[in-house]
Amino acid sequence: MILLLFVIPFISGLLAFFLRNDLLRRRLLLSVACGHSAFSLYLCLFRGVDQQWLGFGMDALSRYFTAIFSLLFLCASFYAVIYLREEKSKPREESEEGLLFDNAPEAAFTGCLLIFLASMSLLALSRHFGLIWIAMETTTLVSAPLIYFHRHPRSLEATWKYLLICSVGIALALFGNLFLAVSASASGSGAELSLDRLLKAGVSLDPLWLKAGFIFILVGYGTKMGLAPMHTWLPDAHSEAPSVVSALLSGALLNCAFLAILRFYQLCLANGLGGFCRELFLIFGFLSMAVACLFIIGQSDYKRLLAYSSVEHMGILCFAVATGSAYGAMLHAANHSFVKGALFICAGNILAYFKSKKIADVRGMAHLLPWAGVLWFAGILAICGAPPFGTFLSEWIILKSAAASGNILLPAAYLFLLSVIFIAMTGIGMRMSFGVPGTTLAAQEYGGKKHFLPLLPALILLSISLLLGIYLPESLGRAVSEAAALLGGNI
Repeated sequence: MILLLFVIPFISGLLAFFLRNDLLRRRLLLSVACGHSAFSLYLCLFRGVDQQWLGFGMDALSRYFTAIFSLLFLCASFYAVIYLREEKSKPREESEEGLLFDNAPEAAFTGCLLIFLASMSLLALSRHFGLIWIAMETTTLVSAPLIYFHRHPRSLEATWKYLLICSVGIALALFGNLFLAVSASASGSGAELSLDRLLKAGVSLDPLWLKAGFIFILVGYGTKMGLAPMHTWLPDAHSEAPSVVSALLSGALLNCAFLAILRFYQLCLANGLGGFCRELFLIFGFLSMAVACLFIIGQSDYKRLLAYSSVEHMGILCFAVATGSAYGAMLHAANHSFVKGALFICAGNILAYFKSKKIADVRGMAHLLPWAGVLWFAGILAICGAPPFGTFLSEWIILKSAAASGNILLPAAYLFLLSVIFIAMTGIGMRMSFGVPGTTLAAQEYGGKKHFLPLLPALILLSISLLLGIYLPESLGRAVSEAAALLGGNI
């Protein structure tokens, strides 16, 4: 039954390549997204029974992460339908270079979107490290055409950088799996890479090879997760991809890479290597937050700004695990996904009006695009951890855990980096939303369109984060606690 989460999007994606009717493809996309989201939320909130079959299964972690990316995919699909309708077969003129380019065929875009959902579902369902590796590689291959949708030279450059860097990361992760197999063989447990078998009581792995495996896994999948210094593909890909794709890359794909790392972390915990892993999480967490801080200050491109914000929040997730706040990490993963998805959808509407990704060209949205201006600034506040959004709650939980560690430097450094990023990003958000409106030619050509419908998914996603900051339903709180318990705690 749970395999339907993978099978239906996969078959629908293949079908989308051959459908000739655009309306049918869009209806297929929305139908699959609705069904997948409903089933995922049901499994996460109301069905707390682990299911396993062959190399597939669901536990609290997979149910939780599947619900997050499935709900985000539903909102992104709604925006994608509107986006595709407006972009269909329309040549674009690139203002900086004067180039004309055409969008990729809609069939390929819709098909890759659905198979992207299927590959993420496969990763969440996989209970075998080999299957996890295959699913992660599949997400890379099917998301690359989405980045190249506009077929612009910069899109091509971003796509090749994405493929090259992520492929190197995936290769390193393969070495991590090989070291895991050696670790299992050296301990007499055989070379099978089944998560459930390796977690059984009485199964112990060779610690030296297991440590080596975790290092390669963390660096390899950390490349896909966007951890510094392996993050270099992320700003270009997020900036050049259509905004709906950027929302999925940042809010869904990065979480899937995090889940793959956590699967290996479960093995390390079971073999008494939690302290070793948490030290590495701490290093990469602080490094990612610091690098993001440096690039956010003085950033001139608002889509790249959001990309570096993703690097920051992936660092926060690692910092949370390092300080023992598994509950905070799980809650923050959801909040970041929803808020970042909303921000990228807003960015798409801003780009459609101002015809520019430069922060300096965007002023006075509160007057020119009232809904976009309000939602953009609210999203900036949310992603910076301002109350009462859910990001404030999750970051506060993580801060409490860091303070409880007894090392005052951890919460101090954490607060310092968050404060600098808060000041930098809110300053940019205020200038874009409330600055003096310009009278650019691009804005005049737009004709004063102020559609609300394309912003509805952003409003829904921000509302979810706001709800998570004010009230956490009992069923959701239980799902978060159960997922955190698999990582050694629920604080």
